Amino acid sequence: MARRALRAGAARDAVAVGLERLRTELEIPTDFPAEALTEARRAAERGPADPKAYADRSDLELVTLDPPSSQDLDQAFHLARSGSGYVVHYAIADVAAFVRPGGALDVETHRRGLTTYGPDGRYGLHPPELSEGAASLLPDVERPAVLWRLALDGDGALTDVDVRRSWVRSRAKLSYAQVQADLDASTAPEMLQLLPVVGQLRADAQIERGGATLDVPDQEVARTDAGAWTLTYRAGLPSDEYNAQLSLLTGIAAARLHREAGAGIWRTLAPARDGDVVRLRHVARALGLDWPRRVSYGMFAAGLDASRPAHAAFATEATRLFRGAGYTAFGTSANPGVPTGAAHSAIAAEYAHTTAPLRRLVDRYAGEVALAHLAGTPVPEWVLAALDDLPATMAAANQRANAYEKASVDLVEAVLLSGREGEVLDAVVVESTPSREEGREGEARATVLVDEPAVRSRIAGPADALVLGTRVRVRVVGADVERRTVALEVA
Repeated sequence: MARRALRAGAARDAVAVGLERLRTELEIPTDFPAEALTEARRAAERGPADPKAYADRSDLELVTLDPPSSQDLDQAFHLARSGSGYVVHYAIADVAAFVRPGGALDVETHRRGLTTYGPDGRYGLHPPELSEGAASLLPDVERPAVLWRLALDGDGALTDVDVRRSWVRSRAKLSYAQVQADLDASTAPEMLQLLPVVGQLRADAQIERGGATLDVPDQEVARTDAGAWTLTYRAGLPSDEYNAQLSLLTGIAAARLHREAGAGIWRTLAPARDGDVVRLRHVARALGLDWPRRVSYGMFAAGLDASRPAHAAFATEATRLFRGAGYTAFGTSANPGVPTGAAHSAIAAEYAHTTAPLRRLVDRYAGEVALAHLAGTPVPEWVLAALDDLPATMAAANQRANAYEKASVDLVEAVLLSGREGEVLDAVVVESTPSREEGREGEARATVLVDEPAVRSRIAGPADALVLGTRVRVRVVGADVERRTVALEVA
C-alpha cells in the first residue's frame, strides 16, 4: 500500500519553503531598492511630464483582455469596420512617461529585465504603484498610453500605421473565458464580435506567410480556495489566440517603423533547419498523422488538437523548431545597418516586442523608436544608448525567468507525488527515443504527460511500452521535494 501523501498543510509549507529557496538560488529580484520605490511613487503621483503632449482619445471604447487576476494591464483594444476593411486601435501602457532614463528605477528595471511569474505570485519589472496602479490600463480611469491605429484591408493585411501618445480610458476589464463564452453564445457586443474575424484573418495570414502556431499542453500551477496546490493542463481558448494576433499585428507594425527609422530592436528566430523538418515528418508518420508533402508545417499544425494523444505528442516534438529566439538591435554605432534575414520564422515577418512594457523591458524602447519615427523626430539618445546591451539583458532575464518557472513546476510535481509511491497513473508518451547503449537494446527514454496530477516527467523502460503518441500506465517510484524530482516507471 502506498504511503499517505503529504497533508494539505505540510504541502503548503513545503511549496512555500521550496519557492523561497529557489528564488535565492536563482537570484530572483523581489524587493525594490528604496530609491527606486521613491521614484516610482513620485512618478505615479506626478504623471507624465508634459500632459499636453498627449492627444485626448478617451472617446475610444477600449477594453482589456487578460487573465481574471491580472492588474498589470499593458494593452487595451478597440475594433471597427472601415469600408471593406478594419481599423484596430491598440493602446499600450506608456511606461516611459513614468521612468526617468538613468534614474534608480531605470537601473533596477535593467537589472530585472522581466516580470518573473511563479506559483505564489509575481515579482514585477516595476513596483506595483506603477504596474498595477498609475501606469496600468485599468478600467474607468484616464491613463497615458502609446496608441496605435492599424488599418487593415478586407483580407486582414496591414495598409496603414499611426502611433502617438494619447490619453485613453478603458471601459471594461474582460477575461478570456468571459469573452469566449459570450462569443460562443452570440451575445458579445458588436465590437467584440470582430475579434474572431480580425484574429482569424491575421492567423490565416501568418500561416500563408509560412509561419506557424503550436497548441502544446501547458502545465499550470494553481491553488484551490482551501489553499491546496493543484497542477493541471491549460488549454488555450480561441479568444486567447485572437488577442495574441492583435499583439503580433502591432509588433509587425513596430518592426516596419523600425526599418524605416533605421534603428530599433527586433525579436528574431532563425528558420528551422531542413533536417529538423524532415525529422518532424518522420514523427508525424510514426504517429499515423497524414501530413501531405505539399502542405506547409504551419498549415498542418493549425489542424492539431492537443487533447488527442498523437497530436499532443507531435506538438511537443515540434517545439524543437522554435528554439533559439533572441533579439537583434540595430541603428547604433556598433550595429549601424538595418539587418537582413532577421525575421521571426514562426511569425514569418520582421517583428518587435512592443506591447508589454509593464512586464518586459525591451518593449519600452521599441515603442519609443516607433513614436519618434512617425513624429519626424530623432530617436532619443537614451534609447539608442541602450539598444546594444538590450539583447544580452533580455537573454539573461529570460533564462532566469524560465529556470524559475520550470523549477517551480518541478517542485509542485514533487510535492503532489510525495508519499504516493506505488500508485499507478495514466499518462501519454509525448517523446520517445530508443536507447543506443550497449546492453539496453529494446529500451527507450521517454517523456510522459500524466493525466492527474498534470506531471511531465522523463521515464525509461521497454521501447514497446513507450511508443510515441500512445497511452501508458506508470507507477510512482519516488518523489524528492528537496531536489524537486520525481521518478516513474512503466507499470
